[in-house]
Amino acid sequence: MKLAKRVSALTPSTTLAITAKAKEMKDRGIDVIGLGAGEPDFNTPTAIIEEAYAAMMSGQTKYTPSNGLPTLRKAICDKLQKDQGISYSPAEVVVTNGAKHALYTLFQAILDPGNEVIIPTPYWVSYPEQVILAEGVPVFIEGYEHQQFKVTPEQIEAAITENTKAIIINSPSNPTGMIYTEQELREIGEVCLKHDILIVSDEIYEKLVYDGAKHVSIAQLSTELKEQTIIINGVSKSHSMTGWRIGYAVGNKEIINAMTNLASHSTSNPTTMAQIATIKAYEMGDAPVEEMRVAFEDRLNKTYERLVTIPGFTCVKPNGAFYLFPNVTEAAKMAGFNNVDEFVTELLEKASVAVIPGSGFGSPENIRLSYATSQEQLDKALERIEQFMKASIPS
Repeated sequence: MKLAKRVSALTPSTTLAITAKAKEMKDRGIDVIGLGAGEPDFNTPTAIIEEAYAAMMSGQTKYTPSNGLPTLRKAICDKLQKDQGISYSPAEVVVTNGAKHALYTLFQAILDPGNEVIIPTPYWVSYPEQVILAEGVPVFIEGYEHQQFKVTPEQIEAAITENTKAIIINSPSNPTGMIYTEQELREIGEVCLKHDILIVSDEIYEKLVYDGAKHVSIAQLSTELKEQTIIINGVSKSHSMTGWRIGYAVGNKEIINAMTNLASHSTSNPTTMAQIATIKAYEMGDAPVEEMRVAFEDRLNKTYERLVTIPGFTCVKPNGAFYLFPNVTEAAKMAGFNNVDEFVTELLEKASVAVIPGSGFGSPENIRLSYATSQEQLDKALERIEQFMKASIPS
C-alpha cells in the first residue's frame, strides 16, 4: 500500500524518539531521569476532576455542538475579558481537542497550496509539519540567542513575499521560555498590519511566567491587531489538564466558522465531560494555577543557577513556560562529540538522562530540559550531567 505524499513527507518527532528510547531503557530496569516532559507534573485540581465525574453521572455524556458547549465558549470570552481586557462573542470561539488540534484545524482552514507561514526559530516541533500538511510552506527566520531567541520586525519584513499568509508568535515560547514584551509585539504588529498578514498567537503557556514578567497578547494592543489575530490557547498547561484535550481558537468569525465546519467532519466535537471540567477550571480562578506557577519558578531559579556552572553549558535565563534551552555546542566539543545530537544520545545511554536535542526545534546547538519534575529529580539529573562531562572530557 502506497502512502499519501502528505504523510510520507512528515519528519518523525524528535521528542517522541527520545521518549521512546528512555521508556525502553526504563522497561529494562534502568533508572532513567526524563527531562523531556511537555506537561506539568501536578495532577489536575481535584475540584475539576469531581466536576467531570458529576457531569458523567448526571448523564452529560452525549454530543455537543462542533464548536463546543455555548457555556464553555462564554466562559472563554469571560476569561479573555478578565485577563487581557479583550471583548469577544461566543461566535468568535471554537473549542477543539487540545490547542494542537486548534492549530492544525486553523492551517487547514486558511492555507492554500504554496501559501507561506513565517515561523520563528526555535519553534515548537509541530508548527512546520502542520503547515506542510495543509500544503503550505514554512518560512523560517532565526531568533538569535543574543536576541533572547526572539525575532525582530526587520527580520519579519525581509521574509515577507506575495505568498505570505500568516506568522506564528509563541509567547511564552516552547522551547525557549522567552516572552515578547508589549513594545516588541507592537512593532511586530505594525509589520503584520502593513502587509495584511494573519497573526497566529499561541498563548498556551500564558499563565506560567516568572521573575516579574508579564504575558501580553498581541490581540489586546489595538482593535486592528485584534481583528488580525487568531489566539490559540487551552487548559493543558495552565491547569495541568494535558490529557483532557481541550484547547480553543478565538478571532475572526469567518475563520472560526470555517474551523467549526471542518471539525464537524473530523472530530464531531471535543469530549463533553472535559468541556464541562474546563468551565469549572475557569470558574475556580487562578489560585491552583498560581500554586503551580510558584513551584515552577522556584525550580527554574535553582536549576538555572546550577546548570550554568556545568562546563560548556551557556543558557539565556527564560521567564516563562517550564523549559531551559541551553547552548551545549561547546560541551559537546569538549566531550569529543561531533554534534549535539550525538551528545544527547550518549547522555541518555551513559548517564541515563533524557533531554531533547534542539535540532527538533530548528536549533541544533541547544538542548531542551523540562523542569516539570521534582527538584529532587532535577538535582539528581544535573549531578549525572556533571559527572558525564567529567568522564567524557579528555584529561
